[in-house]
Amino acid sequence: MNRRELLRTALAPALLPVVRQVPRTPPATPARSTTVAIVGEAFHINGAPTYPGRTYRGHRVEGLLMNSRMVQATFDDRNPETRARWAYPDTGAWDAERNTREFLAAMPEWRRHGLLSFTINLQGGSPEGYSQGQPWHNSAFEGDGSLREDYLARLRRILNEADRLGMVAIVGYFYFGQDQRLHDEAAVRRATRDATRWLLAGGWRHVIVEVNNECDVKAYEHDILQPGRVAELIALVRDMRQDGRRLLVGTSFGGGRVPTPDVVRASDVVLIHGNGVKDPARIAAMVRETRALPGWTPKPIVFNEDDHFDFEQPSNNMTSAIASYASWGYFDPGEGNYRDGYQCPPVQWGINTPRKQAFFAQLHELAGA
Repeated sequence: MNRRELLRTALAPALLPVVRQVPRTPPATPARSTTVAIVGEAFHINGAPTYPGRTYRGHRVEGLLMNSRMVQATFDDRNPETRARWAYPDTGAWDAERNTREFLAAMPEWRRHGLLSFTINLQGGSPEGYSQGQPWHNSAFEGDGSLREDYLARLRRILNEADRLGMVAIVGYFYFGQDQRLHDEAAVRRATRDATRWLLAGGWRHVIVEVNNECDVKAYEHDILQPGRVAELIALVRDMRQDGRRLLVGTSFGGGRVPTPDVVRASDVVLIHGNGVKDPARIAAMVRETRALPGWTPKPIVFNEDDHFDFEQPSNNMTSAIASYASWGYFDPGEGNYRDGYQCPPVQWGINTPRKQAFFAQLHELAGA
């Protein structure tokens, strides 16, 4: 190396261009395709009432939000002692990513049959359908209430596909049997804020929040998730805004029961369940009782869980809800056999059994899909 080259090498660091730190511009809110809104007791999607002009057996359907409980769309199990229970029969192992992929693949067919909405939950639902103890660990939240990116990644794909298809996602935050994964009330509040902030930041306008599933079930550990105080969390979600937008919100009560007046007043949507209701007349009575609560103002009533079927009968829980101008949601728990139902993993998300086919056939007729 000659003297000139040696000098150039020695001075090289000083000759490098100065790089200035430019303040980072926050990412723009993504453009979205689907917006849900409420006009009186009716739902509108993209400025028009759902099922426009439709009636079913002489009853108005326009403005309803027919839905299905699909809460295990993001399911996983962090407990190694129970994880093997959910193994796929063809592989002998559980696979959370496969579960979400197959959910996504099934969504267009549901939409073609007229399904406009589905309920998912960041803590899922009982993967055994009905169970007492819940040793599995299915939660999108860490113990301090912070969010887990693996769950959010799966949820993001589902919300994006629903947005593309013109479907409404009812996103639940908490589930009894898993709420104890959160250390304390501060963690519950943080989880509520962080999940709401994440949804708002994503720009999704087709989301309804269900704070928790069946808040009056005694299994909830935290007082703020129980009927006496859950309106505080509803208000927390309702009061959070980004760019002037907020999320529609409510919470659900157990089968056969109507919500408390303070929850109804705080909610945009009244969520009730038909589990345990064998007589369709009781479905109609629940709607009447809800509308008669003190402080009632017009808003949609949505059954987003009902494990009664009888679709071949002229009267069933679904037709009774429609006759009362309330939306209805199909809940088919299944057996965890990769065939039956939509709740027990591994879930077969297709329309593949006589019961599923009967529901979607009636829905197709109702929607004129």
